Amino acid sequence: MKNVLTPHLLLVTALAGWLNREQQKVLDYLREENRVLKEQLGAKKLRLTDAQRRRLAAKGWEIGRRLLGEFATIVTPDTILRWHRKLIAQKWANTAGKGRPGVMKKIEELVVQMAKDNPSSGYRRIEGALSNLGHVVVHNTVKRILRDHGIEPAPERGKKTTWSQFLKTHWSSLAATDFFTTEVWTPKGLVTIYTLFVIRLETRKIHIVGSTPHPNR
Repeated sequence: MKNVLTPHLLLVTALAGWLNREQQKVLDYLREENRVLKEQLGAKKLRLTDAQRRRLAAKGWEIGRRLLGEFATIVTPDTILRWHRKLIAQKWANTAGKGRPGVMKKIEELVVQMAKDNPSSGYRRIEGALSNLGHVVVHNTVKRILRDHGIEPAPERGKKTTWSQFLKTHWSSLAATDFFTTEVWTPKGLVTIYTLFVIRLETRKIHIVGSTPHPNR
């Protein structure tokens, strides 16, 4: 029960709720913006470059068909996912017979993970981190890997904090709070008791803060 409702814990919980609401507003705006763009295009066929298709395929595959279907996208979810399948096929075709594909696959995964975990890390910083792990990879290769996965350069990537990144960073100090009610018979009749509790997300431990028949006090 010690330090259940610390100021830091309450601040982080309130911030998490505020960020969730703000991100929903952004999503609602982007949905409407996409609808306007489609209305402007009308019957015109949109011409995309290979790099643009690659970025859309990488982002679209991460959020999945169901969420893609909720947006008025400039192309259909099936088209985006087809682009992603084509990228995978091209990747395996390009790496066939080049030797040590398992090692290169591992390095690629490391580069992507480092970029996602450290939004401010540029190509050369990731190059140095790989060197510390015993992998000799030039920064242009790092640039190509991130570009192929639709990941922006560090200056742009560092300005954005996704909801999953925020949760991962603060998971050990995040908590959720709610209350439940219990009907209790007393000498004065049936009384509703309100119980406030907090759950630590990392450990899933629940802390009972207290119970009262007067929550507005």
